[in-house]
Amino acid sequence: MRRSHVTTVSLLVALALAACTNAKDVLEPSAITPPATSTQTLPANSTAGAPATTAAPVTSAQSAAILSKTRLQIAPIVGASVEAATPLTAELQTRARQRGITLAGSADQTVTHVLKGYFSTMSEGADTTVIYVWDVYDPAGNRLHRINGQQKAPSVNSGASAGGDSWKGVSPATMQTIADQTIDQFAAWLGGKAG
Repeated sequence: MRRSHVTTVSLLVALALAACTNAKDVLEPSAITPPATSTQTLPANSTAGAPATTAAPVTSAQSAAILSKTRLQIAPIVGASVEAATPLTAELQTRARQRGITLAGSADQTVTHVLKGYFSTMSEGADTTVIYVWDVYDPAGNRLHRINGQQKAPSVNSGASAGGDSWKGVSPATMQTIADQTIDQFAAWLGGKAG
């Protein structure tokens, strides 16, 4: 009887894990809970309980080769004002070039990855926190990875949140920091993939 109970519990745990890996994530930016860190999703063909394989460590030369073959398209940013998105996109371009990543336009047929960003703000006294989520997709629209986080900074305009537009209180430097962190995390994820 005890062995049957253990087997049943093990089977239920395995089924629960399998359901978690096959579930589709639905993004609701207002439901993001801090503190957020970058996460990696399992590939669609992963199975729960499969034996772990260890790949050889990726060298910096291999990482540079992977990054140099990357053609990244940045999709329109959702949730941020034009004023906030402008320094963000400019810094995304600068940081991508520094990392050896080629940016591709929306009509480019050689895109290897698409980066979609979702933003919101939260005002707390004189501070504004920018909450961001970036989903990385392949050209077919399959989500491969998620980068998320938050950046807290003093507001540049103390009266901005009083009028209801907390984006006016977000400094360009805050958005540039988010861009740097995003590209760095993208490059680290991409460079850490084997082959």
